Amino acid sequence: MGLGKRGKRERGQANGKLPATAGALHGESATPTKRSAQLRPPGRSLRQLLRDLANVPHSRQRAAQLLEWLIAPISLQQFFGHYWEKKPLLIHRHSPGYYQDLFSTAELDAILRDQDVQFGVNLDVTSYEDGKRETHNPVGRAMPAVVWDFYKNGCSLRMLNPQAFSSTVWHFLSILQEQFNSMVGANTYLTPAGTQGFAPHYDDIEAFVIQLEGKKHWRIYSPRNAAEVLPQLSSHNFNQTEIGEPILETVLEAGDLLYFPRGFIHQGDCLPDAHSLHITVSSYQRNSWGDLLEKLLPAALQMAIEEDVEYRQGLPVDYLEYMGIVNSDAADPRRVAFMQKVSALITKLMDYAPVDAAVDQRAKAFLHDCLPPVFTENEKALSIYGHPARWENGNVQNVDVQIKEKTQVRLLRYGIVRLCNERDGMFLYYTTENSRVYHKESSKYCEIEPEYIDSIELLLSSYPKYVSVEDLPCATLDDKIALATVLFEKGLLITKNPLLSI
Repeated sequence: MGLGKRGKRERGQANGKLPATAGALHGESATPTKRSAQLRPPGRSLRQLLRDLANVPHSRQRAAQLLEWLIAPISLQQFFGHYWEKKPLLIHRHSPGYYQDLFSTAELDAILRDQDVQFGVNLDVTSYEDGKRETHNPVGRAMPAVVWDFYKNGCSLRMLNPQAFSSTVWHFLSILQEQFNSMVGANTYLTPAGTQGFAPHYDDIEAFVIQLEGKKHWRIYSPRNAAEVLPQLSSHNFNQTEIGEPILETVLEAGDLLYFPRGFIHQGDCLPDAHSLHITVSSYQRNSWGDLLEKLLPAALQMAIEEDVEYRQGLPVDYLEYMGIVNSDAADPRRVAFMQKVSALITKLMDYAPVDAAVDQRAKAFLHDCLPPVFTENEKALSIYGHPARWENGNVQNVDVQIKEKTQVRLLRYGIVRLCNERDGMFLYYTTENSRVYHKESSKYCEIEPEYIDSIELLLSSYPKYVSVEDLPCATLDDKIALATVLFEKGLLITKNPLLSI
């Protein structure tokens, strides 16, 4: 049942003292950078920023501005040029309230009381003592009395998908995901004073640790070897003897940020005088060149085999006599010719590589991963969600979607759709009907008949400008209105002006 931490009323303090010195100890290529924002005027609150972003016309610009706010005072050019996938970045902001609108312990408490939070699905209870990490999840709903009893007795609380419960976290991540073109997720971590909840480990994601409340002592370690640089998978839990000395040791306080790439080992523990609440925002899981090639190369090989007889010709009848490990050191001209042939065939594969199709398949998977967009009030008024259809005076009113030839429309956001050419036809994948719970719903799509493809492409290329329905390159006006109506009803289009009641 994992109840060992309940009812235990006294606990020792772990890692209560810091070394006299902290900072980058070795490794120039991975040397972290510390930045201080103490001389800068306070930035906009997240609440105000989200309101301001609603007035930015292009969703990619919204995403860029949100990331700029997250990592200020570092510019996007500096970040992607010097830190992204390369080395940690530490920002001591000296502004405790900078991130306070994102999430709080009070909001976690309200979520536990008002929503169906399940142990092991939405919330983990963990501890790390004497080099051993344990999970203490009961079965069923995480009731406040049970959760807070675990916390009182020294356990950390990890919420696995706060975006499913917090509208602000959902809004924040749904904008940011368009900056990375990769799923952006989050976990929150609430840790009691003087404790540690997790063993040292590295992850398979790019991590932004955002300190929301209290403070936490962090140690960051370089990848141990070349194979652990930018790994595809997360590590097991390490013990202290396996990881060497940290390249960065610091205390994050509310308003601070720590970024580190995948593969950097990390551990955090609370000091004896304060609890810690932080949220880790993550992205770029399995989003490497290698991951693309894993899909692309088998498809290229299959196409080459189907279309090129050279790939179907038989191997030399005597190749086993000079190839293989047992013959690897043999000075045989037949080996040289064999290796040259293999190299030529691999090089020639590029002629058959369906690169664009493979990228579209990754985009399709990304759209399935995406959070649904959060509509601004103005977007609601101009979308299907603001349509005046209703029940009134014992009857249905204004049920027809009044899109006309002069109606001006555009996509809701740039990143909410992807047109993919598949074996069975052209399909438009979209995110507006996704769930806030990861993959709770299957991929959402609609098949696009050939005569509508040019119109979809026009809507994509014109964004964020509006297009008159009459200018859609369909054969007839009825087709233009029909296409615009379907896309509007899916929440993919908004109109320049609210549709009128009739």
